[in-house]
Order: sequence, then structure tokens, then C-alpha cells
Amino acid sequence: MRSLRRPALGLLGQVVAILLLTLVIEFGASTLLYERASRFAVRDDEANRLAEHLVISRRLLAERPAAQRERMAAELTTDRYALRWSEALPAPPPIAPALDEMQRQVIEWEPSLAATDLRLRVQTPGRRSVVTGGLRLDDGSWLYFRTLEPVATINLAFERIALAMVPAIALMVLGGILLRRVLLPLRRLAAAAERVGHGDVVPVEEDGPGEVRRVIGAFNRMQDRIQALIAGRTQALAAVGHDLRTPLARLHLRTESLPQLEAREAIAHDVAEMESMITSLLAFLGGEAEPEPPSVVDLAVMCATVIDDAQDRGADAEYEGPDHCEWSVRRLGFKRALVNLVENALHYGERARLTLLPGDAALTIRVEDDGPGIPDDQLTRVLEPFVRLDPARGRDTVGFGLGLSIVQLAVAAEGGTLTLSNRAEGGLRAEIVLPRR
Repeated sequence: MRSLRRPALGLLGQVVAILLLTLVIEFGASTLLYERASRFAVRDDEANRLAEHLVISRRLLAERPAAQRERMAAELTTDRYALRWSEALPAPPPIAPALDEMQRQVIEWEPSLAATDLRLRVQTPGRRSVVTGGLRLDDGSWLYFRTLEPVATINLAFERIALAMVPAIALMVLGGILLRRVLLPLRRLAAAAERVGHGDVVPVEEDGPGEVRRVIGAFNRMQDRIQALIAGRTQALAAVGHDLRTPLARLHLRTESLPQLEAREAIAHDVAEMESMITSLLAFLGGEAEPEPPSVVDLAVMCATVIDDAQDRGADAEYEGPDHCEWSVRRLGFKRALVNLVENALHYGERARLTLLPGDAALTIRVEDDGPGIPDDQLTRVLEPFVRLDPARGRDTVGFGLGLSIVQLAVAAEGGTLTLSNRAEGGLRAEIVLPRR
């Protein structure tokens, strides 16, 4: 059975919802209790007046002969009660359940009415509610009465509850605006944390309540520590790279003086492999230079240049795409990514095809080879650093196995995606999709 997911509310929404629920319950309960108390007070007062009028009218009518009772009933009619005497009409219907309390109050106020078969009922002509009824005289005739003014009904006064909620809603809107202002530093902190995750340093102004200021202060200090660690690591890597390249350069020069051609070529190959490993490791760990800013470059010319360099080395490489295509990227890092993909395709497939497909919202770059491909269940794992897949790719790989990881980092820095897939006709397809900045 699938569980229902509750809608996610921010801190502001949750605070407002709690306050609104509290106010709704408080106003609803207080308004309801006030309505019921007011209604009972009105009903009790109405019952007292009705009891007094009925006792007096019954006594006066009982003292008159039957011929004068009808006129006497008309004279006893007031602005509040209409009276009518009748001898032949049937008795009024039994008391309505809604008026049990009112009948009890009338009889308690005038106990002499208990023996008169007092009957009450509610009539609602239009939106007015009136009480009608009758009581029996000693000779069996009936005195009918009707209230001329509306009385309180037993329905809940939803209109009054709604009116009472108007100021509550206004206060909630005002409270929400004030809470939004109070929580503004937290929103700034969230935005800064998002940018820090992409490598930016965003100091946040320490503002708001004391607890929020302490959180912001801790966040700013954490940024400083992280940047100090990154700067220290970058400097250490740059120093290590320089120190390693210096003896490698000397070793390369000494190799040229060796008389044995076979030994000279073997040592030169090892030196080149060590230089390649150092270059790829520093590129992956970011130790070669400061992060370069994005700039508008001609990607078509960059792709064609990478293919031309491969062709100059005698490789089977081909470029398909427009002659010019300007795009905003980090030039050095993205060119290194393209070179890695082309070299990867040439190493394992002996043939590389680079295709550039510009679009209005995004740009696609494909690098395809005709090699053995990669098992489908390993297409994601091969992007991890220091991973080599022996069944699909040989062990004669120069470097640490960081080529595709470097490509993925470079593409992610541009906000794009790298996808690997096997071609139906054989070989691997690496596809880069870059959104327009």
C-alpha cells in the first residue's frame, strides 16, 4: 500500500500554519460559546415574558363570557404577541422537540401553566423564526398565541463566526509578512550554501535572531576553513608536480645520451608515461592552476583543432559539424576533456569521430569509436576515478585511469552532463550535453 506524501512546507509555512490553526480553533470555540450563551439568555428572557403574558391573558379570558373572549383576545394582542381565542378549532400540534427547554422555562416561571396542556412550535416564514402555540382554558376552549418578533434559533451563527475570523486572517497575513522578514537571513544562508557547493565563496551577513546569527557565523567560518584546506592542497599539489617534473626532465635529457637505442626508447617511454600520470593526476585534483573563469570560445574550431592534432600523428580521426560555434566554457579544462575523449577512442577503437550538434537551448558533442565498448552494467562505474575495466579495456593504459573522470569533472563545471552508451553497430559513444549559459 502506497503511503501518501505530505506536502513539503518551509519553516515560514509551518509557523504560519500552526498559528492559523491555533487562531481558528480559538476564535471558533469562543464564538460558538458566545453564540450559545447569548442564545440561551435570549431564550430565557423570551420564556419569562411569554409566561407572564400567557398567565395574564388566560386569567382575563377565563373571567369573560364566551361571546366576549374573541374581542378580548384581540385587545390583549401587543407588539410582541398576537392572541386569538377559539372554541371550535382543533388543538395545536404537540410541542416541538426544539422547544422543550423553552416550555420548561415557561412552566418554571409560571407553574399554573403546567395544567393547561401548553404546546409550542417554531415557524420560519422566510428567514424569520417565530414561536407559535396554544394553551387550553378551563372550559376546554383554546387560546392561541404567536410571537411577532423573531427569536433566536438553534442554528449555529456561521456568519458571526466568519466575521470573527476576518481580523484573525488579517493578523495572520501581517504575522506572515513579519515572519518572512525574520526568516530572510535563513534564505540567504540557504542560497549561499548552494553556491558554496559549486566552488564559490559567499560570505553571508550575520543578521536576524541570535540563533540565526550564530548559525551564519559558523557557516562563514566553515567556508574559510574549507577554502584554506583547498588552497593548501592546491599549493602542495603544484609543488609536488613541479618537483617531480624536474627530475623527469633531467632523466629525459640523460636518456638522449644513452648509446643503446632499445634502452633509450624504453626509458623514454617510461618517462613519458610518468609525465602523463602526473599531468592527469594534477588535472583531476586541481593542482595545476587557479580555476579559470568561463569565456566565449569557438567550440567548432576547438573540436577541429583536436581532430587535426590527432590526424597529424597519423590517427584515423574525423570531425563533423559547423565551421564556427561560439559557446561559453572554461577553455583549457574543456579542451582537455575533448582531448581525453578522442585519445580514449583512438586507443581502444583505433578510430574516432567527433560530432558537434549546436542547438538553441543546448549543445551536444559526440565522440564515437569502433572498439569493443563497455559492458552495460559498467557504464556508470567506469566514470569513477582510478577504475579500469579489464575485460573491456586492456591494462596497457597510460595514466591512473582518470581520463573519463577528468572529462566528467570538466563537463560538470560547465553545468552539462556526460553520458556513455554502446553503439548498436559496435563501439562506444560518449555524449556531452551543455546548456546555454
